[in-house]
Amino acid sequence: MRYGTEHKQATRQRIIETAGRRLKRDGIDGSGIATLMADAGLTNGAFYAHFASKEDLVATAVADQLREQRASFSERVPGRAGVEQYVREYLSVQHRDNPGDGCPSAALLDEIDRSSDAVKRAYTDGLLGVVDDIATRLAPHDPGSARAVTLRVMALLLGTLQLSRALAEPGLADEILDDGIRTALALLGDAPQD
Repeated sequence: MRYGTEHKQATRQRIIETAGRRLKRDGIDGSGIATLMADAGLTNGAFYAHFASKEDLVATAVADQLREQRASFSERVPGRAGVEQYVREYLSVQHRDNPGDGCPSAALLDEIDRSSDAVKRAYTDGLLGVVDDIATRLAPHDPGSARAVTLRVMALLLGTLQLSRALAEPGLADEILDDGIRTALALLGDAPQD
């Protein structure tokens, strides 16, 4: 049976979305094609009708996850208040304890570093989109002036969340998150304002 273009697009999107969650939960190296396709309710044979390679799927899933992150960010309250809300939610216990539902950066950064140029490009483009959205909220008339501060805050958020996830002591892991929030908000106070 031949399926129409809409069905093929819907199937491709289902693969991308389920792969995004699995990759964030188990990592790029820990997620084989068979597992990724099973998550989408499909066989291995269907994979190559949608993607040229696993790297192609990873690049697409990373880009899609960062697009979703941007869309979620755009729904927040306007201005700096929305950025502060983002920081608090990013460094929350809920986000830390549920990597499959969270940010692809904190879950996959170490593996993206070892990935293909296509995956790195998809990640770079997506992350810079997030950074630019935040900078625009901080300095709507001159977002470029807030970009450096925003990059520093993003680096802090990513490292803080990764460290908190890696610790075996729950109290210390929670303390790291709280300290990260305070530090990020202090850095945001240094951002230019319009």
